[in-house]
Amino acid sequence: ALARLTGGAAVVASTATVAAGLRTALGDPEITTVEIAIPGLDPRFDGFTIAQLTDLHVGMTIDRDYVARVVAQVNAIGADVIAVTGDMVDGTVAALAHDVAPLGELRAPAGVYFVIGNHELYAGVEPWRRHFAGLGLTPLRNQHVVLRRGDAALVLAGVDDHTGGKFGAAHAPRYDDALAGRPADAPVVLLAHQPRQIVHAIRHRVALQLSGHTHGGQVWPWHFVVALQQGGRVAGRYDEQGTTLYVCRGAGYWGPPVRVGAPPEIARIVLRAPR
Repeated sequence: ALARLTGGAAVVASTATVAAGLRTALGDPEITTVEIAIPGLDPRFDGFTIAQLTDLHVGMTIDRDYVARVVAQVNAIGADVIAVTGDMVDGTVAALAHDVAPLGELRAPAGVYFVIGNHELYAGVEPWRRHFAGLGLTPLRNQHVVLRRGDAALVLAGVDDHTGGKFGAAHAPRYDDALAGRPADAPVVLLAHQPRQIVHAIRHRVALQLSGHTHGGQVWPWHFVVALQQGGRVAGRYDEQGTTLYVCRGAGYWGPPVRVGAPPEIARIVLRAPR
């Protein structure tokens, strides 16, 4: 009788957990504001804001309506720049063009930029790169742009996914290329899909890396596996050897629409000049 009672309680608890996780996954992402002091940042860039959108995973259960809701949330932040850090799709352009169309409504005065994640590599990376560009998202394919306020500069760089080389040398992340010719005295914000790419960011003296990929673990205890793969970097802020990393939990989910202990997130990153 005790065994039946215990087993029944476990089923009820697990069912309740899944139900709560379903509501969390399908609800609006949280907006998380993080202020990060950037060494060498000109005071004219103090307060510069980046909205980070990542890991939307448009596909089997994430459709146009959800994408439109998320886009409205991102635009409402009023960020200077929007950074899209990969794993936006799970399917081909032909299958998902209708559902991703609201991404074309993303707006920021200094631009909307994106880098690929591993799921773009699975889904057809070059067609997606072209399609996103056609929607007004500027690709940062192992390259950078220089953002200016007067004669003050901030470098926004992007590299391909950590696993890109497995899909051909043309898709490998190339940090030297991404940062070649940048203004030597301008701090660098790097968009890189996977947190573990920070080891290269450190080597190149990047001030801030923005990543996704992990979903914050998505469902406990999966975060243990994620932590093992990503060197313990699962969600939130990490400061390592002079480089700050922010890992956004992402606005979507992969697999079943369940999130437990890792609600969906859009990050609002506010850069601060040293005081």
